[in-house]
Amino acid sequence: MKTPLLRLLALFSFFGCFASAQPAPDTTVYELRTYTATPGNLDKLLARFRDHTLRIFEKHGMKNLGYFVPTDKADGAGEKLVYLIAHTSREAAKQSWKNFSADPEWKEVSAKSQIAGKIVAKVESVFLTPTDFSPAIAKYQGAPRLFELRTYTTPAGKIAALDARFRDHTIALFAKHGMTNLGYYHPSDADKGAGQTLIYFLAHANREAATKSWAAFRSDPAWVAAKAASEKVAGGPLTITDGVKSVFLAPTDFSPIK
Repeated sequence: MKTPLLRLLALFSFFGCFASAQPAPDTTVYELRTYTATPGNLDKLLARFRDHTLRIFEKHGMKNLGYFVPTDKADGAGEKLVYLIAHTSREAAKQSWKNFSADPEWKEVSAKSQIAGKIVAKVESVFLTPTDFSPAIAKYQGAPRLFELRTYTTPAGKIAALDARFRDHTIALFAKHGMTNLGYYHPSDADKGAGQTLIYFLAHANREAATKSWAAFRSDPAWVAAKAASEKVAGGPLTITDGVKSVFLAPTDFSPIK
């Protein structure tokens, strides 16, 4: 017969084993970066990424996910590169960028690409945290698709209501109407919209398919009802005026996601 002390030790041992068996929390963070090339130098920038940068990113622990160029002039077609990478944590991102910047190979590549002058005019970076309804990135084999980057800005205090509408209704309706859900994120930092911004990616077969899908989605009675119900509960619209932005993107030839 076990003594009270032995029973207590056995209990601690059981719970200790249970705790150690729990999976470690996922600390993955994503980074959405937009590069604006100097006039006439987008091809040089793309060549540098294709031939060198992606490989050096991976060398320093950054995971390449998707590389895109806008399709419409108003969104920067011919001058911008938009890409998404992943880091194991925010601290890892900081260290990876430090190591990348100090890498002798990168320094040489950067210098050679700018012999005739700078090829990048502006770099924008937004760190992202995936929502609880963001799907895992699925493997895809097929013709290159058209991607859509959408950004929603909410009134103060309504991001949870917007998330709930997407979680409970919108993403299923997107899929119903032929749109592929890729990733849903919130900015991590207050100065980049944390607490009132939802950023997400969709994929379409092409521009015509996107137009048809959006028309079918917006006229779907289930969507009309879900939108009305969510706004009634929230006491008004879940996005501010002009708070929905859409950018259509074509994958580069070196993008892992096509």
